[in-house]
Amino acid sequence: MAEAPYLIALNLTERCNLACAHCYLDAKVLKEGAVDELQTGDLKRVLGEIAEVGPEAMVVLTGGEPMLRRDLPELARHASGLGLMVVVGTNGMLLRPDRLAELQQAGVAGVGISVDSLNPKTHDDFRGKQGAWAKTMQGIDACKDAGMPFQIHFSATDETADEIDDMVGFAREAGAMVLNVFFMVCTGRGEKYSGISAEKYDHVLRRVAQAAKQEKRLMVRAKCAPHFKRIAIEMDPEWPITAAHGYDAGGCIAATHYARITPTGDVTPCPFMENTCGSVREKSFADIWENAPVLNALRTPKPEGRCGACEYQKLCGGCRARPLALNGNMMGEDHLCTYQPQGGAVIMPMIPAGTTMRWTGDATAHLARVPGFVRRMVRHRAEDYVRGEGRTEVTKADLTRLAKRRFGDAGPPAFVKNWRK
Repeated sequence: MAEAPYLIALNLTERCNLACAHCYLDAKVLKEGAVDELQTGDLKRVLGEIAEVGPEAMVVLTGGEPMLRRDLPELARHASGLGLMVVVGTNGMLLRPDRLAELQQAGVAGVGISVDSLNPKTHDDFRGKQGAWAKTMQGIDACKDAGMPFQIHFSATDETADEIDDMVGFAREAGAMVLNVFFMVCTGRGEKYSGISAEKYDHVLRRVAQAAKQEKRLMVRAKCAPHFKRIAIEMDPEWPITAAHGYDAGGCIAATHYARITPTGDVTPCPFMENTCGSVREKSFADIWENAPVLNALRTPKPEGRCGACEYQKLCGGCRARPLALNGNMMGEDHLCTYQPQGGAVIMPMIPAGTTMRWTGDATAHLARVPGFVRRMVRHRAEDYVRGEGRTEVTKADLTRLAKRRFGDAGPPAFVKNWRK
């Protein structure tokens, strides 16, 4: 039986107020949505099916530009009422105070805002519209004024890779809770976009790894970059950010914990993989999640080429979307990786020791307030900590102590503290 998903991207529409060169959806402008996009009732049904399979899941309502859908607050309210954590993925240009208030009242826990350069012209050129950067900055300011937690989404390319240090600083000073650094796969409109070279890719990943380790309040994460695992373990084998220590940061979670639903209802393993696993118009999301052959193939992958010979194949495994986009072979080697396998034994993820842990009532209640997408990591870290002390019971004090170690006396970011208060 497949494990429950903890992240679902729900593309609500192909309508968009921008025309980004790298768009995986090839989103259309303003009035041009996809033919036969899912309607409000369809989406509510699908959200209910997602909640049945992944009751602790985070759902990202995105697009195109989701703020162009009039029923966005209604959908957010329905999803949050089901117990799902709701985040809106947006270019930020439409985040006015009144719209933010509406989203907050609907239970939206945060927004993800795309910032592709700190140079306004570079960002505007990338986004296909002059003045986009200024409006996005206004959206960020509106989030801060409203107390809406927000993430910054930065797409690293050859043109913007050297901005990574400045982007980390910007996200920190702006008050973002997370900086997600994306590495694109050439699909959709982005199939003609050059993206990033292997050399720049490696450079950015190393800086992301350093920042992920050094930043206290800001969470810095690599997205669509499973090679992050190898780089992190090379930098510090004892660092628990690697899958060798049971942590998912940086790795590919497509099909194991993540899927995408298109505006017309097709389920795919991730936004960069266009091979459909089935349609929620014809089957329930649960049926697709459990039984789709494409998803099950990715849960027990058999990578080829260098990926199949690599000692990091269990921790990294390479991006499956890149070879699929390049030549249609989902199990081909990831051409963006420069690592040459050394012929050593395959490095296996660490399995938590078998000692059964008890959780006190207040510790269990505290854990329930942690967002689902990090709850498993928090649980493992707490149990490893208690196990290391020779005890068999996790208390709320243990969780508080670990949070102070990670975030200092100020505690976790607001989105963690306020989730399900």
